[in-house]
Formats: sequence, C-alpha cells, structure tokens
Amino acid sequence: MRGKWAEGIQPRNLIWIITDRLAVCERPGGYGPQHRKVRRVEELIWIRRNDFKRVISIIPANHNLHNYEEFDIECVHRPVTIGGHLNTVLSVLYSDLNKLIKNNERLLLHHEEVGDTVGGTLAGYLVWNGFIESVPEAITKMEKTLKRVIGPTGREIASASTDLPTPEEMVALDEERLAELEAIQAEEQIVE
Repeated sequence: MRGKWAEGIQPRNLIWIITDRLAVCERPGGYGPQHRKVRRVEELIWIRRNDFKRVISIIPANHNLHNYEEFDIECVHRPVTIGGHLNTVLSVLYSDLNKLIKNNERLLLHHEEVGDTVGGTLAGYLVWNGFIESVPEAITKMEKTLKRVIGPTGREIASASTDLPTPEEMVALDEERLAELEAIQAEEQIVE
C-alpha cells in the first residue's frame, strides 16, 4: 500500500481524555448498519501506525475482538452494562487503566459510539481516582470534553464509581476480581 491509504484513517469521534495516553472513539468500522469492513480495516491500520499499544472494548458483545488480533493490536474486553456485574467490571477496568497508563501505554477505549456509556465510564474513572471530587462535576467535565450530554445511563455508570473500593484497596483485590470477571464472561459466552 502506498500514499495516504497506507496511513489508514482516524477512527470517528476520536477524543483524547489524557493527552497521548488515553483516547476514546466509536467502534472501528462504525456500528450497526453503518459498519463497514473497509472502514474498519483502514481505522485499524491507523490505530496500529499511531502506536496505540492496546484497545479496550467496553461493548457488551465481542465485536471486532478477532480483528484486533489479525492486526497485531492487543485488546482487552471489559463489557460495561447496567446490571448486577457493573461494579465488578468497573473495578477491573479502572485498575487496568491505572496500570496501563502508569506503564506509559497509549490506550484507545471504545464502545459502539461515543455516548452515555463512554462518558459515564470515564466520569466515574475521574471520580474513582480522585481527579474530580464529585460525580456531577465529573459528568460536566466529560460533557464538555465529549461535546455531548450524558444521559441517565451514563450518570448511573458514573455514580457506581462511588461504591467501588479505592485505587489502593483495588490493588489487593485485583487478581480476585479479574478471575471473577473472566468467569462471568465465560459463562455469558456459553449462554450465547
């Protein structure tokens, strides 16, 4: 491949949350009926060429996961949904983010679109880490950053962060929660 196509194309709605460390975007290739294989390939080329060390998918389904492997991009699947497992998923996800950012990895987190789930998840991350004191403040910050309103789903996800153990407590619980999350994911795949 030569020319501008060799560089790939930037994923839609790419927004830096922590400059050169953590960005968000919509699912590579688009979502729903707008998903295009050619676009996905071009966006994955761009992700790889721009030194993203890892993609973190928070989509409940396992869409695109095998495509990341094909493009030699490491990925982590942490499905964020409202329900009984939300606190477990958030605690593992937030711990992952802290570890990976400390290791100077360049991360790309995505859901189907950059909306409530992404905004609420990251607002919760800011509160959990102590970067911002309250959920309403964090929601306002994420709304300004993402340039969209965060609705009830995102607010519920962000609020869940206040029920999680602190980052320090999480270090001790890390291995236990990761094993629990992997068991949940394996159980859900058997059901599908």
